[in-house]
Amino acid sequence: MAENCIFCRIVRHEVPSKIIYEDDCLLAFHDINPAAPVHFLIIPKAHIETLADTQLSDEALLGKMLLLAPKLAHELGCENGFRTVINTGPDGGQEVYHLHMHVMGGPRPWRQ
Repeated sequence: MAENCIFCRIVRHEVPSKIIYEDDCLLAFHDINPAAPVHFLIIPKAHIETLADTQLSDEALLGKMLLLAPKLAHELGCENGFRTVINTGPDGGQEVYHLHMHVMGGPRPWRQ
Protein backbone atom coordinates (compact mmCIF):
# COMPACT_ATOMS: atom_id res chain seq x y z
CA MET A 1 0.00 0.00 0.00
CA ALA A 2 1.04 3.55 -0.63
CA GLU A 3 1.31 5.63 2.51
CA ASN A 4 -0.33 8.82 1.24
CA CYS A 5 -2.78 7.35 -1.29
CA ILE A 6 -6.32 8.32 -0.25
CA PHE A 7 -7.72 4.95 -1.35
CA CYS A 8 -5.03 3.05 0.56
CA ARG A 9 -5.97 5.14 3.59
CA ILE A 10 -9.62 4.16 3.07
CA VAL A 11 -8.57 0.48 2.85
CA ARG A 12 -6.73 0.91 6.17
CA HIS A 13 -9.87 2.57 7.64
CA GLU A 14 -7.93 5.77 8.36
CA VAL A 15 -10.33 7.85 6.27
CA PRO A 16 -14.09 7.42 6.76
CA SER A 17 -16.13 6.10 3.87
CA LYS A 18 -19.54 4.51 3.34
CA ILE A 19 -18.36 0.96 2.72
CA ILE A 20 -20.82 -1.33 0.95
CA TYR A 21 -18.58 -4.37 0.46
CA GLU A 22 -15.26 -5.65 1.77
CA ASP A 23 -13.36 -8.91 1.45
CA ASP A 24 -9.70 -9.92 1.50
CA CYS A 25 -8.83 -8.24 -1.81
CA LEU A 26 -11.57 -5.71 -2.69
CA LEU A 27 -13.35 -2.78 -1.13
CA ALA A 28 -16.45 -1.00 -2.46
CA PHE A 29 -17.75 2.30 -1.15
CA HIS A 30 -20.04 5.15 -2.16
CA ASP A 31 -18.45 7.93 -4.22
CA ILE A 32 -18.02 11.12 -2.20
CA ASN A 33 -19.14 13.23 -5.19
CA PRO A 34 -21.78 11.08 -6.96
CA ALA A 35 -22.52 11.63 -10.63
CA ALA A 36 -25.64 9.42 -10.52
CA PRO A 37 -28.31 8.35 -8.00
CA VAL A 38 -26.22 5.21 -7.41
CA HIS A 39 -22.47 5.79 -7.68
CA PHE A 40 -19.90 3.65 -5.94
CA LEU A 41 -16.29 2.63 -6.44
CA ILE A 42 -14.71 -0.81 -6.41
CA ILE A 43 -11.00 -0.83 -5.61
CA PRO A 44 -8.39 -3.51 -5.02
CA LYS A 45 -6.89 -3.40 -1.56
CA ALA A 46 -3.45 -3.76 -3.12
CA HIS A 47 -2.09 -0.50 -4.48
CA ILE A 48 -2.09 -0.70 -8.27
CA GLU A 49 -1.81 2.78 -9.78
CA THR A 50 -3.66 2.32 -13.07
CA LEU A 51 -5.35 -0.31 -15.21
CA ALA A 52 -2.31 -0.02 -17.51
CA ASP A 53 -0.13 -1.22 -14.62
CA THR A 54 -1.96 -4.52 -14.20
CA GLN A 55 -0.21 -7.78 -14.99
CA LEU A 56 -1.33 -11.25 -15.98
CA SER A 57 -1.17 -12.11 -12.29
CA ASP A 58 -4.00 -9.57 -11.71
CA GLU A 59 -6.39 -11.41 -14.01
CA ALA A 60 -8.45 -13.00 -11.21
CA LEU A 61 -8.61 -9.70 -9.30
CA LEU A 62 -9.89 -7.83 -12.37
CA GLY A 63 -12.46 -10.56 -13.01
CA LYS A 64 -13.62 -10.36 -9.41
CA MET A 65 -14.05 -6.58 -9.73
CA LEU A 66 -16.16 -7.01 -12.87
CA LEU A 67 -18.31 -9.73 -11.31
CA LEU A 68 -18.87 -7.70 -8.15
CA ALA A 69 -20.15 -4.64 -10.05
CA PRO A 70 -23.51 -6.10 -11.20
CA LYS A 71 -24.09 -7.82 -7.85
CA LEU A 72 -23.72 -4.59 -5.89
CA ALA A 73 -25.51 -2.48 -8.52
CA HIS A 74 -28.52 -4.80 -8.31
CA GLU A 75 -28.46 -4.74 -4.49
CA LEU A 76 -28.45 -0.92 -4.60
CA GLY A 77 -31.47 -0.75 -6.89
CA CYS A 78 -30.05 -0.48 -10.40
CA GLU A 79 -32.83 -2.57 -11.94
CA ASN A 80 -32.58 -1.10 -15.45
CA GLY A 81 -28.84 -1.12 -15.91
CA PHE A 82 -25.69 0.65 -14.83
CA ARG A 83 -22.45 2.01 -16.21
CA THR A 84 -18.89 0.94 -15.33
CA VAL A 85 -15.93 3.26 -15.94
CA ILE A 86 -12.22 2.86 -15.28
CA ASN A 87 -10.32 6.08 -15.98
CA THR A 88 -6.68 5.39 -16.80
CA GLY A 89 -3.89 7.97 -16.73
CA PRO A 90 -4.03 11.71 -17.24
CA ASP A 91 -5.58 11.58 -20.72
CA GLY A 92 -8.14 9.08 -19.42
CA GLY A 93 -9.27 11.46 -16.69
CA GLN A 94 -7.83 9.53 -13.76
CA GLU A 95 -7.68 11.71 -10.65
CA VAL A 96 -6.70 9.21 -7.93
CA TYR A 97 -3.78 6.98 -8.88
CA HIS A 98 -5.09 3.78 -7.34
CA LEU A 99 -7.00 1.52 -9.72
CA HIS A 100 -10.75 1.99 -9.24
CA MET A 101 -13.94 1.20 -11.09
CA HIS A 102 -16.86 3.62 -10.98
CA VAL A 103 -20.28 1.95 -11.02
CA MET A 104 -23.14 4.36 -11.76
CA GLY A 105 -26.84 3.78 -12.19
CA GLY A 106 -30.30 4.67 -11.08
CA PRO A 107 -33.09 6.64 -12.70
CA ARG A 108 -32.04 9.02 -15.47
CA PRO A 109 -31.27 11.81 -16.30
CA TRP A 110 -27.71 11.73 -15.04
CA ARG A 111 -25.76 11.24 -18.27
CA GLN A 112 -22.04 11.87 -18.31
